[in-house]
Amino acid sequence: MSGRTRLALCAAAATLTAACALLPLVSPMTWLLQATVLLAAQTGVGVAARRVPLARTLTVAAQALVTLLLLTLVFAHGQAVAGLLPGPDAFRRLAGLLQLGAQDVGRYAIPAPLSDGIRLMLVGGVLLIGLIVDTLAVTFRSAAPAGLPLLALYSVAAGLSDGNDWLSFLVAAAGYLMLLLAEGRDRLSQWGRVFAGAAHGAGGETGGATAPVRTGRRIGAAALAVALLPLPAMQGGLLNNAGDGIGSGSGNGGTISAVNPLVSLRDSLNVNEDRTVMSLRTNAGDVSDLYLRIVSLDDFDGTTWKPSQRHIVGVPDRFPAPAGLDPEVARTEITTSIAAADWYAQDWLPMPYPPSEVRIKGSWRYEPVGMTLVGDHGQNTRGLTYRVRSLQVRPTARQLATAPAPAPALRREYTKVPLSLPGIVATTARAVTDGAANPYEEAVRLQDWFAVDGGFQYDTQVQVGSGAEAIARFLKDKRGFCVHFSFAMAAMARTLGIPARVAVGFAPGSPQGDGTVAVGLKDAHAWPELYFEGVGWTRFEPTPTRGSTPSYTRSETPGDTLPDPALPSQSSSAGPSAAPSASQSCTALQRKMQECASPSPQVVAVPGGGGPKWYELLAWTLGGAAALALPLSPMLWRRRARAVRLGAHGRGAADSAARTLTAWQELTDTAWDFGILPDESQTPRGAAARIVRLGRLDPVTGASAHRLADAVEQVLYAPHPRPATGLAEDVRRVVAGLGSTAGRGTRLRATFAPRSMVRLVWGLSAWWSALTSRVSAARPALRRPWGQRG
Repeated sequence: MSGRTRLALCAAAATLTAACALLPLVSPMTWLLQATVLLAAQTGVGVAARRVPLARTLTVAAQALVTLLLLTLVFAHGQAVAGLLPGPDAFRRLAGLLQLGAQDVGRYAIPAPLSDGIRLMLVGGVLLIGLIVDTLAVTFRSAAPAGLPLLALYSVAAGLSDGNDWLSFLVAAAGYLMLLLAEGRDRLSQWGRVFAGAAHGAGGETGGATAPVRTGRRIGAAALAVALLPLPAMQGGLLNNAGDGIGSGSGNGGTISAVNPLVSLRDSLNVNEDRTVMSLRTNAGDVSDLYLRIVSLDDFDGTTWKPSQRHIVGVPDRFPAPAGLDPEVARTEITTSIAAADWYAQDWLPMPYPPSEVRIKGSWRYEPVGMTLVGDHGQNTRGLTYRVRSLQVRPTARQLATAPAPAPALRREYTKVPLSLPGIVATTARAVTDGAANPYEEAVRLQDWFAVDGGFQYDTQVQVGSGAEAIARFLKDKRGFCVHFSFAMAAMARTLGIPARVAVGFAPGSPQGDGTVAVGLKDAHAWPELYFEGVGWTRFEPTPTRGSTPSYTRSETPGDTLPDPALPSQSSSAGPSAAPSASQSCTALQRKMQECASPSPQVVAVPGGGGPKWYELLAWTLGGAAALALPLSPMLWRRRARAVRLGAHGRGAADSAARTLTAWQELTDTAWDFGILPDESQTPRGAAARIVRLGRLDPVTGASAHRLADAVEQVLYAPHPRPATGLAEDVRRVVAGLGSTAGRGTRLRATFAPRSMVRLVWGLSAWWSALTSRVSAARPALRRPWGQRG
């Protein structure tokens, strides 16, 4: 074997050893075998071209052409000419696969599934690096610069994988060292007998370059050992992730200091395709409160929240009761079976909080403070099915309002805020909660300020932010997503002396027709947990349009919801009352929660005697109703149409598209009633922007219109639109906003003479045209004599 051939084989081997660093990123690993076969073909073409010999540029061109043909044969066979020659369709196919691969890389967690796009990126990348290494080390006889593309290949893998993967570094470095030694041997073999006198064989033959090569190997091995020595102590960079690993040893002890899960939360919320992460089946009566908690973030340094380093133990058969939960607080134990997708690899175990028992296979450890499970030695949730028993804790507002002070040690740990926290955070917290009688009322006021009253807008495109001023900027800009809302509320609660932390996991998923609940990537969520003695860690929901508001906080005036049992009930009076009835004083939120008292009908006796006959009363009544209903019919029709479009029927996933489109029609018809004529040439997004501009809507109301437009575009253009929630509330908010900015005359006309009433005329006209067309078509058949066939 010639020196050039040996060097080419070493270059290919060095490329493959560096590519081994990519193995943990994708599963299964079959792509490496395919890359090996194609790289061998590419290397063989180079060896043959150099034996001819061809010019260097022609050698590289021949290898590049064969590489393109091989990729076309494997990935675009159906679109190629004769199955091999790339044409325009084949290039479009390869470009499409690369685009899909880039989307998959951003969509999936490590290890990602081996989709066609990812496979093309991996195999094509290895062939490209192999061509560059072969060109530098073999064709142009310069092996040292060939280390740069090898380093680039390793750096991609090291930057994406978890942990200090010193083994991958060792394998890649050994491949590069082998390439350097092969090139040195080839160069030394051309020097003839320069070193011949240095050593002799047993038969008196010269040893050639044996001694220098042996010396070079020793130097290379020593250099590699020196390079590997600092690896265990390196911090940061490409060789370390954000944590120090999970677990220590194989026993039941150890500590946990894992990677912050917020790194990918925003990316999960912004994916184009909402893939299902988990499928649940539970015996809980109401799944709207079934949050899946992954981990709690309780270490706040003023910049961000992250998990504290905690002691972990073996998973107990039965978990202890959660800290601070009093036996008098109502609770129900539920059972939830969870099946994780085969591509979802999470170190922490998502489960309802607080858990009381977990049945799962694999190597898991239990962290008692946060009541979480974490995988040990590479264990994750990929494709797992497990069962969790958990408690649904149902505290009352009185129990939270009368909660005693927490233990001093717990209060000190969970109310710490750094000195670097801007003063505006504490100042704003005191202003929002001014007048609150207890920590519970302060917490509810903070939640309502973020979710309803403060003018905040939900926006997943806002950066997470860093630095001590991140929370202050959010309080000023009032735009963000769940990370911003939960971070800010937890920090503000701590400044008020309320123990607080942040939980990360998934909001309640979407119920399916088969009785399961699907949890998708866009359900990824973060929320604050505040501690109340006697109840324990309690969830709050400050993020608008996300998750569900806890039942124990659903009150517009928390301080007035605790009646004094010493006072008699106001309904006990037997006399008539001038106060409005329960149905009149009941708020919309109370009616939604079915907390309104039902009025008792009063039976009024009518004295007998003379008077008009019953049929006269009926005639007068019908006549008066007709006289009243005729001018009010447009208003009644619009109210009826709005009630039907925004009604509570058809809440299944199959009705989501129709419900979205009818809500959009109601929005555009209402704008039409207020003088904003519909423009069918505009997209939903453009139409919403036009309504916001001409209707002079405030930012919060405008955001509702844009949310509805986004949902309509999902229905019209997305291959698998995700069911949207809260659309009826968004439409009602826009209706109220248009009414508040319009003049009195415009409001009266919109109420009693709505322009959209013309749709009824159009509908009747279309019905009449269809009827006359059917009659006209049937008339010739009616005129035919009996017995005549058509």
